[in-house]
Amino acid sequence: MEMLVVNNLYKSFGGVKAVSDINMSINQGEIVGIIGPNGAGKTTFFNLLTGIYSPSSGDIVYKLNQEVSSKRFKPFKMTRYGVARTFQNIRLFKEMSVLENVLIGYHNNFRNGVLSSLLRLPVFSKAEKKAYEEVMELLEVFNLVDKKDVLAKNLPYGEQRKVEIARALASKPKVLLLDEPAAGMNPNETKELTNLINWIRDEFDLTIILIEHDMSLVMDICKTIFVFDYGTLLSSGSPEEIQKDPRVIKAYLGGN
Repeated sequence: MEMLVVNNLYKSFGGVKAVSDINMSINQGEIVGIIGPNGAGKTTFFNLLTGIYSPSSGDIVYKLNQEVSSKRFKPFKMTRYGVARTFQNIRLFKEMSVLENVLIGYHNNFRNGVLSSLLRLPVFSKAEKKAYEEVMELLEVFNLVDKKDVLAKNLPYGEQRKVEIARALASKPKVLLLDEPAAGMNPNETKELTNLINWIRDEFDLTIILIEHDMSLVMDICKTIFVFDYGTLLSSGSPEEIQKDPRVIKAYLGGN
């Protein structure tokens, strides 16, 4: 079943074409890779998928509990629709603990009114306890329980990445967008991340779209890969097809 459909997507900035004529569909439960050289339009595409930018023309449609078109996208609404993301440059609250950062991701799941929150009624306390328990379960998945009280700024880079992914998962998304999740990780951490992405897709019933420069990770976990070049969709297919495509070899993998 289709989860995301992109139709004739175009985005320009002051006449500069950033993304042009992108058409694709992504099925529920897939892990999909977006690759391409620096400046190919990958992050612009992610920003369009999450409402940070609005299309100059064309449309994006998520088929979640309801169909949501890019005409209704606003960044602050995306988690309500069921779309969460991480960023190329980690965006944690550096002076807050690991636990506090992930709890922030959970806030969209609260359904308590202002009165129950202000008066700390039993219904609020029950919801607060549930949030803490579910976030602690996420921290256990990411092997971060013993770091729950550590300030985010004091974590190694690889663990900061994990906290950001955990925070995104805390919002209980249906679609998870990961922008270079393996950046700054050593080979062992990348291997662990590869296993983790597969696991969270199955465990949380997610559709995952990732931008990544680590080709071993992309080729290992992605069912379908879309290759961007100069803002256009150069090629798409399975990892085997992409590796053999002469256009991809020339544009991205370093061939002649």
